[in-house]
Amino acid sequence: MNNISGTIPKCLNNLIVLAQEGNSSLTIKHRFGWLYDEEASLTWKGVRSIYKSTLGLVKSIDLSSNKLIGEIPSEIIELVGLVSLNLSRNQLTGQIPPRIGMLQELDSLDLSRNQINGRIPNSLSRIDRIGYLDLSENNLSGKIPIGTQLQSFGPSSYGGNPLLCGLPLLRTCTEEEKGPGQTVLVNQDDKDGLITQGFYISLGLGFAVGFWGIFGTLLFNRLAVREGRNHQAKDA
Repeated sequence: MNNISGTIPKCLNNLIVLAQEGNSSLTIKHRFGWLYDEEASLTWKGVRSIYKSTLGLVKSIDLSSNKLIGEIPSEIIELVGLVSLNLSRNQLTGQIPPRIGMLQELDSLDLSRNQINGRIPNSLSRIDRIGYLDLSENNLSGKIPIGTQLQSFGPSSYGGNPLLCGLPLLRTCTEEEKGPGQTVLVNQDDKDGLITQGFYISLGLGFAVGFWGIFGTLLFNRLAVREGRNHQAKDA
């Protein structure tokens, strides 16, 4: 809740503590002539709370309610220890980083009230521990990826994105929005989108042809041998 403007620095990956998984201490201690434990008042999952005994576990970036513009830097995916990310209430544009699923420690993600566009990356559905999600009031489009977590949030987590479709929203997806048959329409660099339905069909057909090619040859040879033995028996 400041007047910070400009873009988010790309050097976020230099935050060493956030780029490491786990934490060696629950508390954060300082020594200035005497030893004391630090405490902080933080907004976590939409609730303002004071953290002290577990502050060491609160690996959080909160730049909400400012005047930030531009895209979310892709370097943010290197912060594998990040537990909470709040960039809401800014003027951010561009797409959600396609590999955001690398943030497996992420428990809370709030990108609401920006101007973010494109599809929700498939990789986001692979963050098993995410417990709070708000992508509302953006320009997101297409089908919400199917995953254990993403469908567990209410429609309000995706509201204000009129071009979004699929559960938990009531708006069903058209075939084009599902992005099926041909190449799936996903964010640029999202390598999952390069695997198409046609690829799986070709893979299945190739397996079937190869299997019957080998098995059929063996079966034919076996029948031929048996037939030959029957002829020899009759001649004898």
